Amino acid sequence: MVTMNRDPRAGLGKGSRHMSAVVGRIAVRLTAAAVPVAIVCLAAPASAHVTVTPSTTVAGAHAVLDVGVPHGCDGSSTIEVTIQMPKEINSVTPTRNALWTVEKQMVKLDPPVTDSHGNEVSERVASVTYRTDAPLPDGYRDVFELSLQLPEAAGATLVFPTIQRCERGEAAWIEVPEEGQSGHDLERPAPAVVITAAENHGSHEPGTPEAAEEVDGKTNTAQDAGGGNALGLGALGAGVLGVVLGAAALVGQRRGGRG
Repeated sequence: MVTMNRDPRAGLGKGSRHMSAVVGRIAVRLTAAAVPVAIVCLAAPASAHVTVTPSTTVAGAHAVLDVGVPHGCDGSSTIEVTIQMPKEINSVTPTRNALWTVEKQMVKLDPPVTDSHGNEVSERVASVTYRTDAPLPDGYRDVFELSLQLPEAAGATLVFPTIQRCERGEAAWIEVPEEGQSGHDLERPAPAVVITAAENHGSHEPGTPEAAEEVDGKTNTAQDAGGGNALGLGALGAGVLGVVLGAAALVGQRRGGRG
């Protein structure tokens, strides 16, 4: 008996062979298209700035600001970070951070002011400085938390100029956009927070967990819009690719059943 090798495509009609070829071409194109999206997502953090992320932006609310330092100074490790407070802020409670010492720099208020509790305040926190004897290497990040009460000034922008000192050199994140200018146009923009009105975010009182959650959700959505679009495109490509590969598997099963 002579055993003959069968062409695996012999059991398929012209339509099935054509579909298999089309499925293969689409899968290759989708895979190639997904690669640039992945590269963009991975490369984005390389150009990251020093940022401030508030737990809430509601006027008059108590907030925790996360000041993120994502890299060093042109490859040099970070040894000190000084965060300057806007004049609208009088009191700040910094969180202690492992490997870092923290110090508040105070200045006199002339004349003194009255705080929200009716107490006279004669000095304010001008800046908060974190220092370390264990330098933060370039390519690693750290976050510094500052607890404070936001002023009753909906629509105002609070700017937190930040000086990052490294073992070699420093980076001054102090640039503020002029009217009509975007912060994206600046090389080293100062971190900033825009105060929002409580009534624009539901019926919750300023400073409540519900209000903080709502406002923070909207803030994160705005900040992550670019990354969300890239991830959305990647997910869409992966979903379509999955459908295509599923169709290819179905064709293979049908081919095997007829073999």
